[in-house]
Amino acid sequence: MEEAFKRQRVVITGIGTVTSYGNGVEPFWDSLLAGKSGIDKVQSFDTTDYASKVGAEAMDFNAGDFMDPKEARRNDRFTQFAVASSKLALADASLDHTKVDADRFGVLVGSGIGGMLTTQAQSRRLFEMGPRKVSPFMIPSLIANMASGVVAIELGARGPNYGIVSACASGTHSIGEAFRMLRDNDVDVMIAGGSEAAVTELGYAGFCSMKAMSTNYNDEPTRASRPFDKGRDGFVMGEGSGLLVMETLEHAQARGATIYCEIAGYGATCDAYHITSPDPEGKALSFAISKVIKEAGLVPTDVSYINAHGTSTP
Repeated sequence: MEEAFKRQRVVITGIGTVTSYGNGVEPFWDSLLAGKSGIDKVQSFDTTDYASKVGAEAMDFNAGDFMDPKEARRNDRFTQFAVASSKLALADASLDHTKVDADRFGVLVGSGIGGMLTTQAQSRRLFEMGPRKVSPFMIPSLIANMASGVVAIELGARGPNYGIVSACASGTHSIGEAFRMLRDNDVDVMIAGGSEAAVTELGYAGFCSMKAMSTNYNDEPTRASRPFDKGRDGFVMGEGSGLLVMETLEHAQARGATIYCEIAGYGATCDAYHITSPDPEGKALSFAISKVIKEAGLVPTDVSYINAHGTSTP
């Protein structure tokens, strides 16, 4: 019984991305190192009546390259992204998923909104053609946990599986919760991260109405994303997916895996202050950081830097 509850060290062994830079970690990383922007004028729909006209679209993505075309058509774009990035992450990790204990192999893919393209398209069918024309695949396609579910079906992963929804923190929370499952020795391998596909008319209409999106750089798309700049005027919508292969250190070492890094701690709190504005005193944020440092067995001076969440809103 003691062995079952033995705490494990947790490492990252694979990275899979679908972004406006292309598919896979190499074009993503190379573009970042080159200082290349993935933002351009939106091409997937007519932005004439929209205040914001720029975005980071995954234009080179073809779902049929990663899953059966028939199954792809039954699923929303955010699920297609997740399937692709999961397989890219496994390839990057040099991990044959058929050799993993399926009962100890889980998937957590977070999404802030889920199948927005499906919601938009099927709503249009309802109001233009009537309820009988709404697709029977609408509900299973739009729910936010479907990305995790379909990835599990594709990979035969029978371990923990659900979708975390916490707005911009959905992917990070998924990684953190996966870390806990691995640390507590409930699983050997987890696929975790986030997927989003909200570059749609409905998505842009909603965020533009909130005055949350950049509008001052429509003619200079590559200058639009500037979250910490004095001239920031809102965020730029992007789409894609980023998933990690996470393993216990024992599992990774046993198969001779290349290890990117170790995850040593995780903390999650809530400001309980406002739906969009952060608590100006930052109490909960400080507590989350303190929890991470304590769990990792560190002291504050051991931390080199902390990444900030930049919404780009004034």
